[in-house]
Amino acid sequence: MYKAIFIDIDGTLRDDNENISERTIKAIKNITQKGILVVLCSGRPIKYTENISRECRASNYIITSNGGSIYNYENNETLYINKMDKKAVIELYKIAQKVNARFIMDIADSRIVNRLKHLDGSEIELEISVEEFVNQNDIIQCVIADSDFEKIKSIKGKIEKVKNVEIKNQHKNLIDETAPRKGSAYYDVAAIESNKGNAIKKFCKMLNIDLKDVVAIGDSINDIPMFKVVGHSVAMGNANDKVKEYANEVTESNEDDGVAVFLEKLLN
Repeated sequence: MYKAIFIDIDGTLRDDNENISERTIKAIKNITQKGILVVLCSGRPIKYTENISRECRASNYIITSNGGSIYNYENNETLYINKMDKKAVIELYKIAQKVNARFIMDIADSRIVNRLKHLDGSEIELEISVEEFVNQNDIIQCVIADSDFEKIKSIKGKIEKVKNVEIKNQHKNLIDETAPRKGSAYYDVAAIESNKGNAIKKFCKMLNIDLKDVVAIGDSINDIPMFKVVGHSVAMGNANDKVKEYANEVTESNEDDGVAVFLEKLLN
């Protein structure tokens, strides 16, 4: 029996309307009752991922910001953080500002933005110079986003030239133009060595879990690093072909409870 299952959120755990089905929640509950850790592994920031983890009754461990941090929200304990190069963050900020795009910085306990979009307290607007803020804080991940897809496409080359960082994830339409332009176009950018696979390796070492005894489930390019390190990898039916190439098996889509289908099969 496996010891831990790492599950992506968007396009995997949740459907296209960002809902988690009761079937999936029940399957996760049944898995955890067997003593198997269910760990959400997402590009999302800490508080956001914590809320989703609590909703689906997963473990109190989460991997966030594309592997930039490992956090235990029951103990309010940061187990691992991979901070970005400060000069790189400032350079990324200037790239976003030049095209008037949203710029988001994930730090340990919050999300700092150059302009507010969500007024629910999940974001804090930057009120000092970016240079001053970055020098005072460790940045885990940056996100550059805008509803104008062509604008975001136009700055990809500039982002790729910034040293010590790389694009970890992006809107599917920025990779495949046939994908629907739903929501905002975005690039997740973090330190080169930050990825879900490296975070899973660190997590398993901390808890003395053999990597061959873990599963990863995902749908996007940023899930490939975790597919490369785990004992068994599962791609969603809605994943693109490149992601599926790295998977040991393909389950149903996120619209058809693909996570629950796999977990139920595992239990049986």
